[in-house]
Amino acid sequence: MPARLFLFDDAVARDWHPFTVTRPAGELLFGTETLRARVERVWGLKCEGHLAGDALLDFDEPGAPRCVTPDSVGNDGDRLILSGRFACDARDISFRRPALLTTKQAEPVGIWVPDGTEFPASIQDGEWPDWPETGLDGTLLRSAWELMAKNGDRLRADGVRFPHEEVPPGVHRIGRGGVSVGERAIVEPGAVLDTRNGPVIVDAGASVQAPCRLAGPAYIGRRSTVLGGVLENVGIGPVCKVRGEVEASVILGFANKAHDGFLGHSVVGKWVNLGAMTSNSDLKNTFGTVRAAAAGTTIDTGLTKAGCLLGDHVRTGIGTLLDTGATVGAGANLFGGGMMPRDVPPFSWGGPGGLVDHEIDGFLGTAARAMARRGVELTARTRRLYRRAFADTAPLRSG
Repeated sequence: MPARLFLFDDAVARDWHPFTVTRPAGELLFGTETLRARVERVWGLKCEGHLAGDALLDFDEPGAPRCVTPDSVGNDGDRLILSGRFACDARDISFRRPALLTTKQAEPVGIWVPDGTEFPASIQDGEWPDWPETGLDGTLLRSAWELMAKNGDRLRADGVRFPHEEVPPGVHRIGRGGVSVGERAIVEPGAVLDTRNGPVIVDAGASVQAPCRLAGPAYIGRRSTVLGGVLENVGIGPVCKVRGEVEASVILGFANKAHDGFLGHSVVGKWVNLGAMTSNSDLKNTFGTVRAAAAGTTIDTGLTKAGCLLGDHVRTGIGTLLDTGATVGAGANLFGGGMMPRDVPPFSWGGPGGLVDHEIDGFLGTAARAMARRGVELTARTRRLYRRAFADTAPLRSG
């Protein structure tokens, strides 16, 4: 019987605002695949569920496992329990006894629980069993900002898994790096692919329209469309529309940036819609490290360039400006033009003149219509998920 695989969100992952308010960390894009899909591929196992806390039990997304309670892990069968923020690189070991799994730097990232051994659920709170240690190859992400900051290196490493091909007729290639154009993908004549700093990967069914300069490392996900512009060091998930200037950014999927405007050193959640000329700053005038605000607290990212983090279903109106290190919570609707607050709570409505609560039924109606345009249903479970998130984050909106 194959081992059973589960991912868990520890206290660090649960604090990854604005993303883990509405999705487990394992469902975030890093490189060319989600953290969960990477574990599944490396270990040859299908994830049975995310252990991400009661607030996400109604998480319901096509192709993704649901969130479960610790009781679901049970005592039957061999079980592999890994941190949702751990990007596995390779599996070259086997287990017979209980094992504490760590990075090569001895940081705990999971456990191997043999058949009949009780699952120690306290690992979700950072309490690890005193079991023999086994080191794993991979990267333990420490903040949501690292999804962006380390994405370029991850894309370069992922490039070796894709077949390298000649560029399509009429497409201009710079450098000798890899180019991969998936099945039914289109790169129009006149597009420029710069591979000097990394591969350019256009996945199945994706489209790159000319004129466009796409500089690696770059990943354009399945059925996504680049409508023109200059893109460099980007990871774009499935079914996105992207135009303009995009640098060193990650877009999880099903997002619209169909107009001009700058997006730099940022992470954008699913179902985000950016209005025309929405732009962000990613560098302080002092050239110092960026302090970012989220959920009422401020942290030093340690990064000289840090743009913005946009949660799921964020929408911006024409001319929206986002400051360096800004965080916009899930479900927020910003409009009116000009510079927005640096820390926008989830489900906020407004702009520079002030923010109020986004009416939850109105939000759900808009979300349902947006998703239906891509053939995806806003299920009853997802509606409950967002209603709970709206209630749980009310203290953030009240100040």
